[in-house]
Parts: sequence; C-alpha cells; structure tokens
Amino acid sequence: MNTILYLDCQAGISGDMTVAALLDLGVPLEHLRAELAKLALPPESYTLSTHPTERRHVAALKFDVEVHDQHTHRHYAGIDAMIAGSSLAAPVKERARRIFRCLAEAEAKVHGVPLADVHFHEVGALDSIVDIVGTAICLEYLGVGQLHAAALPMGSGFVQTAHGRLPVPAPATLELLRGMALHGDCGEGERVTPTGAAILAALADSTGSRPEMTLTRVGSGAGGKDFSDCPNILRALLGTSAVAGGDAAEAVEEVACNLDDVTPEVLGYVQELLLESGALDVWLLPVQMKKGRPGIVLNFLCTAADLGRLARLVMAETGSLGVRHHRRQRIVQDRRIEQRQTQFGPVRFKINQYGEKPEYEDCRRIAREGGIPCRKVMQLLQQHEE
Repeated sequence: MNTILYLDCQAGISGDMTVAALLDLGVPLEHLRAELAKLALPPESYTLSTHPTERRHVAALKFDVEVHDQHTHRHYAGIDAMIAGSSLAAPVKERARRIFRCLAEAEAKVHGVPLADVHFHEVGALDSIVDIVGTAICLEYLGVGQLHAAALPMGSGFVQTAHGRLPVPAPATLELLRGMALHGDCGEGERVTPTGAAILAALADSTGSRPEMTLTRVGSGAGGKDFSDCPNILRALLGTSAVAGGDAAEAVEEVACNLDDVTPEVLGYVQELLLESGALDVWLLPVQMKKGRPGIVLNFLCTAADLGRLARLVMAETGSLGVRHHRRQRIVQDRRIEQRQTQFGPVRFKINQYGEKPEYEDCRRIAREGGIPCRKVMQLLQQHEE
C-alpha cells in the first residue's frame, strides 16, 4: 500500500512547522532525538522540545529547538559531508542531502558564489539542520512514498535577514519556488521560509492539486507567529493510495520542445544526461516543422520537483528557447528490485504483482563480458527463475 502525505500549506510552510506536523502524526520525539544523535553535532549544543498550543483557537503542536552553540559557522560542503558520513539510514541521508543541495543551489545563485562555499546564515544554524534532517527522519518513520502540497501563499512585505532587509518572498526562497503553484490570497508577512521551500523543492511530487487518497491521520504544526487572516498552522494529511490492487496514483510533468538544428549525437547525449539527472523517461519523435523543415520533438517525464532543473538542462544543452509542460496523472505498479544469485553471478530482478524479469543493464553487462547474445542471456535467466 502506498503511503501519501499531503501538506495543506494555507498559512505557509517552514522547517519547524513541518517537523511539528510530522511529530503530531505520531513520530515519537524520542525517536527523533535518537536519530539526530547520529549526526556529528555536540549533544550539548541544542535541546529539542514540543508543547501543545493553538493558533486562532485551533489546536496544534509547536516544535522548538533551543540552540546553545551560537558561534559555529557552517558551509554547504561541511553540512553535506556531515550528513553523508553519519550512520543515518540511506533514505534519510538521501532526502536530507537533497534538501540541502536545493537550498545551497538557490543561495549560490542569488549571491553569486560557488556551491561549496555557500555560507548558511539563518538556514545554516543548528536549528535548521535539525529541521531538515528531522523532516527526513520523520518521513522515513512514517513510510511516506509520495509527498504533495497545496499551492503556497506568496506573502508580502519585508523580512530582516543576515543579508539585510529583503522583500518577501526572500530571493533564495523565490528561486526555490520555481515550478511550484503559488497564490497571493493571504495577508502580509513571510509565509514560506527558505527551509520550507527547500523541503518542497527537493521532495514534493506536486504542488497545487490534492491527490486522491484514503485519509488515515492528520497532524498540525504551529508556526511561531500569529497571522490575522488565518491560523498559522501547517496541516499534514497522511493516507493511502486510492488506487486498488496495491498500485499507486501519482502526478508527473510531461515536458516537450521542438528542435530542428540539433545533431543526432547531441540528441543522444541529452537523452542520456536527462536519465542520469532524474528524468523518469525520455523519448524522441520525428516531425515536420514550418517551412518544410524536418525536426525532432524531445519529450521527457519528471516529477514537479525536478521540472525547473531538467528544463534548464535541456535549454542549456540544445539551445532551445523554451519548453512546454503539463501535468499528467499515471498509475504505477507496486514493484521492487531484488538481487539473486544466478548461473551468471548476482543479477537484479524487477518484481511486481504480475511477474518478474531480469534488469536489462545486468543482462547487457553479462552479454558483453561473456560474448553471449543479450536475448539469450534474458532467456536463460527467465528459465532459471521458472
């Protein structure tokens, strides 16, 4: 059964609100403490606590990080190395590093510095490291397979930062919000923080639309401020896929651009690069364009979180002036990869409810190493399993 998390961001989103909402869904605070202890952070440098509160008469949980170390400065490269070298579970490390990577890329772009040299100010403090890694820990505990979020409020006014007084949304936040659904139907104030935006930029499968799901639990995380127009609460809705048979419904972006001046070698290279960079599928279609010119339509599927990054990759590599995209719904079989010992050594098999088959990349490697036709390798491996 696929577990879905929907973040109802009517008031906005921040790192501490996200952790609070996930804790309110049932993640024990002691589990969070124990997992965070796997980071190379002095245990005396911070204290975690939660307490019930309310925002405009609506109950919610408040999550607080009391920082005792105010003098340690951290750069992106050091934070990434600390997470990578920890004993946290692999999925937790992958999610946390992806969030920080998005955050660092946005900071590097708006401040014009190399990625590894990005010096985090607000977001580099201990409390934000806790918020980001803590979010990844909670998502793993809850077994979340898909993450979706509501359209995000823009907010307005100004916010005081280490870089001075900046307009809302702050420049790094605005960079992170590329490709997300936004709205201006809210009052003044900072509604989306850089950390909150980074969590969604790195992990959200979609923003704006509500997924079909069977609701099982609701958690509410309180923000630090009180807004006059709405309760400052992030609601986390946990549920399961509404698709029968163990399959999962999910939203993807279908992206395309027309090309008539790109060589076949470059097209092949871009296909490989897109797949290596996170595209779910890539395909080419021949077309006849204006003035009778033959051309190619480059198409690919990706998550909403990867849309902006992959679109920029295509434009940089092909010279295209733009891409078009629209959201598609797809139903995906519940599947897993299992490695087995065979006559050719260890081979990975892709398994779903309707059957199984050996991974093509493993079959190709065996065929090349043994001088055996690839189709023969596939046949022998299928017979081995039967």
